[in-house]
Amino acid sequence: RHACADARALCLSVASQASGVALADLRVENGIFLGPDGAVGSYAAFAERDLLEVEASPDARPKPAGQRRVTGISAPRLDLPAKVFGEARFIHDLRFAGMRHARMIRPPSPGGRLIQAPPGMLRDGDVLAVIADTEAEAERLAAQAAVWSEGTPLPRDWATWLAAAPGEVSVVAETGAATPATQTITRPFFRPFIAHASVGTCCAIAAFDGTTMRIWSHTQGPYNLRADLSLALKLPPESIIVEHVEGAGCYGHNGADDVALDAAICARLSPGAPIRVLWSRAEELAQAPHSPAMLVEIEAGLDAANTLAGWRVDVRSNGHSGRPGRGTVPVLLAAPLMAGGVPIPASINPPLAGGGGAQRNMVPMYRVPALRATMTRLTEMPIRTSALRGLGALIHVWAIESVMEELSALAGEDAVAFRLRHCDDDRAAQVLREAARMAGWGRALPDNEGLGIAVARYKNSGAWCAVAAHIRAEERVRCLSLHIAADIGEVINPDGAMHQLEGAAIHGVSVALHEQATTDGTRITSDSWAAYPVLRFRDVPRVEVNLIVRPEAPPLGAGEASMAPSIAAIAGAIHQALGVRPSRLPFTPENLLG
Repeated sequence: RHACADARALCLSVASQASGVALADLRVENGIFLGPDGAVGSYAAFAERDLLEVEASPDARPKPAGQRRVTGISAPRLDLPAKVFGEARFIHDLRFAGMRHARMIRPPSPGGRLIQAPPGMLRDGDVLAVIADTEAEAERLAAQAAVWSEGTPLPRDWATWLAAAPGEVSVVAETGAATPATQTITRPFFRPFIAHASVGTCCAIAAFDGTTMRIWSHTQGPYNLRADLSLALKLPPESIIVEHVEGAGCYGHNGADDVALDAAICARLSPGAPIRVLWSRAEELAQAPHSPAMLVEIEAGLDAANTLAGWRVDVRSNGHSGRPGRGTVPVLLAAPLMAGGVPIPASINPPLAGGGGAQRNMVPMYRVPALRATMTRLTEMPIRTSALRGLGALIHVWAIESVMEELSALAGEDAVAFRLRHCDDDRAAQVLREAARMAGWGRALPDNEGLGIAVARYKNSGAWCAVAAHIRAEERVRCLSLHIAADIGEVINPDGAMHQLEGAAIHGVSVALHEQATTDGTRITSDSWAAYPVLRFRDVPRVEVNLIVRPEAPPLGAGEASMAPSIAAIAGAIHQALGVRPSRLPFTPENLLG
């Protein structure tokens, strides 16, 4: 916006000098510069004059909010008609003349190595694939049994493993000195490994002519993907072309980059025709990077005035960033199995200044006189981990809000009022009050229903969002409705922002009530919809979103702000309905009773 404002000022200045029309008398409509007597130039006419080959000026000023005619107005989704009517839109729909189909044959457990391959399969080290003229034939050939060595054992009890696994300890934040506490609580919180579980499975197409590798991919980072492909394939980056094509479900760090290497390996083993690789549901749920399991412990207390006296929090987790293109070792699924491949290093956590990973949102936004926050990044990685929407915020917001609710009960105070008393952030307080108003906070409910509320500022630097969740406890917990109040600063596209907030909140309901990866000690067993259930369409709650619009404030992202508060609000509602404070995700009957 700043650069565009500077470019606009430069062009208008030149138009004013050339035409003799005073700068104040010029206006721009649809790229045409208009004076009192008509057009005096245009952006198109100035395009060849190299006016912008200068340093941007710090003095440029964007239009005041009152003069903006595009931002703040809902824009229609240009992509929806094709998707609604089933037209070819995604990489899955892409077809080329002579295209062939490949399937990968994976070791049954992580770390397994190939002992014997069936005849006719293509091989690169311990990477196995079959290629056929049709998908059906590729599926049939892939069903042949290969012989693999035993892989690395996987824990069955992830909470126990998290507590004992080795790692690197760091201090995230440490401030102040604790005041004497009259009441103290210590609470643990656990979340399992979580899959991306996109409905559309990962897909890629690659073609190799002996010199250039061309790949069509729904990757989120074409250049980062190219960097890792270069390392894995030992090809110069300039000989690899990655062309982005939209995918039917690609968020976080799912398997989009992995399937691109699968396709590239197959294309190099069978050069010429384009090779298409489509992952199965089992691959999608078991082979893509998972969001790490996490263990959080909070100790907090109240002083004699029922005010927060101190706060200690520790988190244990694998890293949340294992994306390609950021190191000297390729991190793509097939890379370690290729000839000369090396193990994938343990994932890292970005610093808080970059949004954080396991430590994201672990520092409470409430006023505490003393805080100590520590993080242990586990250096053993039995399951490949990387980013999934929200990262560490999912457990931290839930843990913080749960502890705040328990402390409010000890203080004998309403949970919203207790939060507001400890909140010095006016924008956080406003969204909290608004969500409470929207949901009718304090209204009477049947015995088996509950209303919970939670608030957070995403990454402690982004959007403010509060969510109130209304649940009913039946044979399972069911979320009936969500009321969302959000402050994302200036709203560029209200319709898009509300859809982002609604989608993330519904995703939060699915994580809260259903999702967890499981193992049998040797492999990931949550590799089907039956073994890895997600929220069904019939169970989607009613969602109401209210944006607190601030046209003069910087715009902030909306896509992840509502997910963690939704999980936390559901936990609070469960306590009201059942008298149980959840300490393990997901909030299934087994975990609530355990």
